[in-house]
Amino acid sequence: MELIIRENIEELIRLNADLFIETANQEIAAKGSFNVALSGGSSPKKMFELLASDYKSATDWSKVYFFFGDERYVPADSPESNFLMAKNAFLDILNIPEENIFAVDTTVDPESAALEYAKCICIFFDDEPVFDLVLLGLGDNSHTASLFPHTPILFIDEELVKEVYLEDQQVYRISMTAPLINKAKKIAFLAFGEAKAEAVKQVIQGKRDINNHPAQLIDPCNGVVYWFLDKAAASLLD
Repeated sequence: MELIIRENIEELIRLNADLFIETANQEIAAKGSFNVALSGGSSPKKMFELLASDYKSATDWSKVYFFFGDERYVPADSPESNFLMAKNAFLDILNIPEENIFAVDTTVDPESAALEYAKCICIFFDDEPVFDLVLLGLGDNSHTASLFPHTPILFIDEELVKEVYLEDQQVYRISMTAPLINKAKKIAFLAFGEAKAEAVKQVIQGKRDINNHPAQLIDPCNGVVYWFLDKAAASLLD
């Protein structure tokens, strides 16, 4: 695990973008392509916008393949869609070819959407899915991707993608499971703000309790976890 802590949020986001580009260039040099699972929410949006501006010429974007760590079960043109956020924030600006973007199909029922996305991932990776980089956020309640407290998805051992129903919100989400995320070469959390401090402490240093702190599940088999935190989010760490 590597902790990257900065006072300035803009600097923190830039360091996260640096990791993205550095990894992309390493993988493109080594095997001719780079694949990444994107996260949703407001935190990564700032990094996506930075990639589309200051880093526009920093890598060969035609060789980058984009997946989504989780997706809300909403139409692709919904303001709630993680795909639409990424599309507007940087994929369209960088002219990423459609065939390089693998979105969750939310026109089918949630279970089928999860099964089809898992199949899509397996086909891309020839049945050995190992992402070069997985980007993750962290909720105040210690969830990451759509691995929410007290949901059945936390206890899945084999499935790669699963639908999850959130009772309190009465909505479905489609999410990569912890076993799939944990196969990645690199995993990068981005969290900032005082509201995240307790979750950060529990996930990194707390007693193991995945039911209440699902992000504790993220423990890669052979990869590295990076935590990009501002001082406020890291303020409760020992």
